[in-house]
Amino acid sequence: MNMTHDTRPRLGFLGLGWIGRHRMEAIANSGHARIAALADPWPEAVENARALAPDAAIGQTLDDLLRYDLDGIVIATPSAQHAEQSIAALDRGLAVFCQKPLGRDAAEAAAVVAAARRADRLLGVDLSYRHTAAMQAIRDRLRQGALGDVFAVDLTFHNAYGPDKPWFYDRRLSGGGCVMDLGVHLVDLMLWSLGNPRIEETTANLFANGRPLLPGSPEVEDFAAVTLRLAGGTAVRLTCSWKLQAGCDAVIGAEFFGTQGGAAMRNVNGSFYDFTAEAFTGTARELLVGPPDDWGGRAAVDWARRLASGARFDPAAEELVTLSKALDAIYGRTAAPMAEREQTAAEPVL
Repeated sequence: MNMTHDTRPRLGFLGLGWIGRHRMEAIANSGHARIAALADPWPEAVENARALAPDAAIGQTLDDLLRYDLDGIVIATPSAQHAEQSIAALDRGLAVFCQKPLGRDAAEAAAVVAAARRADRLLGVDLSYRHTAAMQAIRDRLRQGALGDVFAVDLTFHNAYGPDKPWFYDRRLSGGGCVMDLGVHLVDLMLWSLGNPRIEETTANLFANGRPLLPGSPEVEDFAAVTLRLAGGTAVRLTCSWKLQAGCDAVIGAEFFGTQGGAAMRNVNGSFYDFTAEAFTGTARELLVGPPDDWGGRAAVDWARRLASGARFDPAAEELVTLSKALDAIYGRTAAPMAEREQTAAEPVL
């Protein structure tokens, strides 16, 4: 009888809400890794996930997962726990794939990246919109120089509903409001597509419940209008919101305008999931990509594939710190060291 030893990476999953289960299912279906252990303090969440991985070991906390023989951990817990949990796993020699944001500010993100470098372990963050076929097509055109010199970028993400968990609205736990939740994706797409240009100037207008958000307010913003000036003069406009009365479920777009043409990724009919990519020359337009496109789990699958191939620390992880610094500039803050943070390890995983 032929017996083959399964050498795929053994993964633990921490946080088993909808997004945690979705990423687990995507990785399981890819075949790149084994689902070895599950952890969440809510029994119902564990049971729902266990239906997808009946042989996985069960726990409630990160400490439970660290008792098992694992190669990596996928983290889908509240934002306040991301940095601390990622560092703990990396320090134990495990690769990490974490939900965004990696940290509530650049100090936390930098500490995680330093831990990954120190451990020489692969670090990934679920910046999933990079993996849409629409954005891939636009980035290809930008890299080919098809748009000429890009002088303007418009970024939009309006979510008509907003988060349903209370911690999103607590600045200590979330790090910020709609910019941290939605704008992070758009700023990342801009930096990633344009080759990580330096941001030289930032102007931000943040609102909560229709009123300007005052400096030091404990509230988080539910609407943001931001202007960034990049090295070389490119103007970037970002608007994002929760619960905006926009007449549809969502308005999502990333538009790039250059001296020789334009290109835009836009959602279709208010969808959170369906996107087109178009190229513009004068008044003419060309459809580059249209739906359907099952992109939601691709970032996690790509990380699992790289882990299975033996990948270790990737210096491109430094881009995560650059992204966090851009968000800090929007919020007008200097990040405090992690040691000065309130202890949040006891917060429930939601």
